[in-house]
Amino acid sequence: MPIEKKATLLIKNIGQLLTMAGPAPRIGGSMNHLSLVENGGIAVAGEEILAVGKSDQVEGHTELAEGCTVIDARGQVVTPGFIDPHTHPVFSKTREKEFEMRVQGKSYMEIAQSGGGIRSSVRDLRETPKGILEEKTRGRLDRLLSYGTTTIEAKSGYGLSTESEIKQLEIIRDLNLVHPLELVPTFLGAHEVPDEYRDKRNEYIDLIINEMLPAVTKDGLAEFSDIFCEKGVFDIEESRRIQQAALDAGLKLKFHADELESTGGGELAASMDAVSADHLVYISDAGIRAMADAGTAAVLLPGTTFSLGGKQYAPARSMIEAGVPVALSTDCNPGSSYTESLPIVISLAALQMKMTAAEAISAVTVNAAYALDRHDRIGRLTEGFQADIAVWDMTDYRELPYHYGVNLASKVVKKGKVVVSR
Repeated sequence: MPIEKKATLLIKNIGQLLTMAGPAPRIGGSMNHLSLVENGGIAVAGEEILAVGKSDQVEGHTELAEGCTVIDARGQVVTPGFIDPHTHPVFSKTREKEFEMRVQGKSYMEIAQSGGGIRSSVRDLRETPKGILEEKTRGRLDRLLSYGTTTIEAKSGYGLSTESEIKQLEIIRDLNLVHPLELVPTFLGAHEVPDEYRDKRNEYIDLIINEMLPAVTKDGLAEFSDIFCEKGVFDIEESRRIQQAALDAGLKLKFHADELESTGGGELAASMDAVSADHLVYISDAGIRAMADAGTAAVLLPGTTFSLGGKQYAPARSMIEAGVPVALSTDCNPGSSYTESLPIVISLAALQMKMTAAEAISAVTVNAAYALDRHDRIGRLTEGFQADIAVWDMTDYRELPYHYGVNLASKVVKKGKVVVSR
């Protein structure tokens, strides 16, 4: 029976169409289920997916609108547009000097304690005019999009003052209105204690709770609140106090947790019904069980461990076996993971965390959508979902982690429009 709506975009002759149809999130063995259709097709009407199935059936039952864009995939792989659920894209200067210091043997914490690290980016951001920051951020968004990413979570956290945190969140808001990439805003005022509060950290916590949070929520500038819950940054009780205030203000919760050592951050995130806890390199077995029970997503960032020269990666296999919803992200930021490429993160997840190609693709589509509380409209190619699609210059999806360090995204579709074509 013919489909009533007319298609404005048709992709046909797809070699492997990874629809990801089915449950969200994927946990355990279901992370290997890609709902793959061979010789597939997709029809799109406006911003929504109209039909998905075998190429000849979709094409034969879909009326094309005048001017419909038709893409012959010629046997290539098609996936949902990738989703990057942990990025810090708004910053001024890069920190390649610190990277070289790490190569020469300095640790991340040693660099931070000497005045580098996050506080270095804070000083730069505060001095940089908003227009220049916006221009630099736009370039990063362009690169993210070119690698097949169609939605990112975007954090503040390099301002650490009410004015500068607002400045970052306003840039995220403004770019979201004009850039094809979709940005999900997160307030990260508790990223570090700034220089001027080093000896009065309780006053800074009060500033976050009593001034920053009301300013952020008054103008609807953030959807989530995040915190760097770590030894030497914000401890468990400080994190609980700040995040409870954020929850009371109407924000959903995320946590940087258990990155540098096991502190109980994963357990805290689970106990507060956080949408996700991220990093988790040193998460305890109790933390894994708590996150599985709570349904809190684990956003793993192997690019960060790689860029920091670390030897221990997050225990992805233990989390998957325990039933934790596992997602992957670039952690794109100027200090510990300066990359916009989710494909290279997928390669690292395979090689260093022993995730299969299918598990990694689940982790950057349906599970990444879950880590942003958007699994009802992105991350799967099913009828009625937003038409965010990536076409890959390969004939087998397992080539994605295998053919590393190159960009295989040949076309990227955002809300039904082709926004990248290579």
